[in-house]
Amino acid sequence: MKRAAALLLVAVACAGCASSAARPKAAAPAKPTCTPAQLAGWKKLARRIHAPVYCPSWLPDPLDGVIGSRWNNIDAVSRDRSYLESWVWQETGMGAAGGELHVNLRGYPGRTRIPKCVDDDTAKRTLIPCFDDPHGVVHGRGLAATVFTVNQDADQWHVLYAWRHDGSLYTISEHVAPPVNYTKVRVYLDRILRGLVLVSA
Repeated sequence: MKRAAALLLVAVACAGCASSAARPKAAAPAKPTCTPAQLAGWKKLARRIHAPVYCPSWLPDPLDGVIGSRWNNIDAVSRDRSYLESWVWQETGMGAAGGELHVNLRGYPGRTRIPKCVDDDTAKRTLIPCFDDPHGVVHGRGLAATVFTVNQDADQWHVLYAWRHDGSLYTISEHVAPPVNYTKVRVYLDRILRGLVLVSA
């Protein structure tokens, strides 16, 4: 009788092991990919500046991350090879009928220091950090980005994420303006960060 009871306990234990082993593992998050239309422009930019760039596989609708599209209002490369790519949607009207979505992506090849910008609020036009007032660090796809809330030039009134990769500084930012508030902008920037795809020259 004791032997039968012992065998029953072993059988139950083994059944539990089998059921645990049979449980499927949670699927890993899908690796982000950019569309061919997106990749074409970002590869061209990487070759132009002789440095890697980050292609955004996702931007808030209707922004598309395609360099040269109707929403791409700035496609600029400076003499020092730093670049600014910007997408903007604007709609005039009251309430839900109006608003703006504006996202910038920047890169500073060969530099990791925060650049300086002219302070337009002073008569002396002194130089100040282009990105300031850090608010912690966020992580996504192996990147650790510092959050900045006081920014200058094309990133003014934006929340900005900045990170470093292979000796270069990169940023993404979004304008805090209707129809999105600060909280929603942070949600969008987190998703953009997780969806970045590194494109080599």
